[in-house]
Amino acid sequence: MTDPPIFGRPNSEAQEALNKEARLPLTGWQQEVDRGLEYGLEAAQSIRDRTIPTFSRGELPHYAGINTFLKAPYLEDVRQVGNYDVAIVGVPHDSGTTYRPGTRFGPQGIRRISALYTPYNFELGVDLREQITLCDVGDIFTIPANNEKSFDQISKGIAHVFSSGALPIILGGDHSIGYPTVRGICRHLGDKKVGIIHFDRHVDTQETDLDERMHTCPWFHATNIKNAPPKNLVQLGIGGWQVPRQGVKVCRERATNILTVTDITEMGLDAAVEYALERALDGTDCVHISFDIDCIDAGFVPGTGWPEPGGLMPREALYLLGKIVQRAPVCSMEVVEVSPPYDISDITSLMATRVICDTLAHLVLSNQIPRQQKPDYIHPEAQPELELSLIHN
Repeated sequence: MTDPPIFGRPNSEAQEALNKEARLPLTGWQQEVDRGLEYGLEAAQSIRDRTIPTFSRGELPHYAGINTFLKAPYLEDVRQVGNYDVAIVGVPHDSGTTYRPGTRFGPQGIRRISALYTPYNFELGVDLREQITLCDVGDIFTIPANNEKSFDQISKGIAHVFSSGALPIILGGDHSIGYPTVRGICRHLGDKKVGIIHFDRHVDTQETDLDERMHTCPWFHATNIKNAPPKNLVQLGIGGWQVPRQGVKVCRERATNILTVTDITEMGLDAAVEYALERALDGTDCVHISFDIDCIDAGFVPGTGWPEPGGLMPREALYLLGKIVQRAPVCSMEVVEVSPPYDISDITSLMATRVICDTLAHLVLSNQIPRQQKPDYIHPEAQPELELSLIHN
């Protein structure tokens, strides 16, 4: 017996979504309700809905509660992170910013507005509360005004989460964190390799900027690591008036892979996905996704340090991301350059939240999470990363 059609369209996305929801369990929701009643006390007698506790201890109300991402459990003991499928990691660092500071507040802003969301997506038919275990480990202790010490902290923290088997989802922070994030991953790759798919309006491939390794520099240094070859760096959405020529020269010399917004729209989104996957997966074992929120047209994301008109439309970016995630072995993801002091009504932080939630949903749909076992590319023991510049010297 087939499900009855609605609006005379039996094969509509809406009808399919209705059918998917009927097949989702409510186990996680019931556990949350039970936990709320146990920890938060039963409600006052005047409350007719007896699933409501006295103290807010779950999804509702959306305006209440402690700000973790999607109100996920806060994991104070990070030694237990391997007990979860996904770990949210905040990196409140903006000492690598060369113009407008404020991205140190990005993790707070993203967590705050994420309370607006439920864990369920209608079209995709995914309920994260029912299908994965998610925790928030809080923020890495970064050192203001000292990039290199902060980088060391970030690399150690990400290496710990990555090696546990939990999938790291990183809330930035400026884009300088891309280098120490990849460096931390590479410490547990052994002889395996990682491709980088980079959504951005800027190439971020300078060696230094203002005499330091800033947010314009992560991929110069990341692709110096033997586990992250430059031929596997794919950059989507590059263009405009903020792409320094020093970085362009490095892209040319290292033969990275770049598509502008015009390239993507003219070749078509599906062809752009094929291009990204072909190059990022060539000889690699896993993929790190680095999503700079400014890859999206500035009209939609005002809360960022380097807004650039002419970027991707939100639907284009989400489509590209979803198709890539479903077909790439994703080992980690970062969303960077959200700057709440410049935001309007939290719309930039909300866009970052949507990027993360969509990524998690597509990882579920492609059976990448929950993991049945640690991926083979995770080396159990930490090893010093080998940088090609050091090898050559």
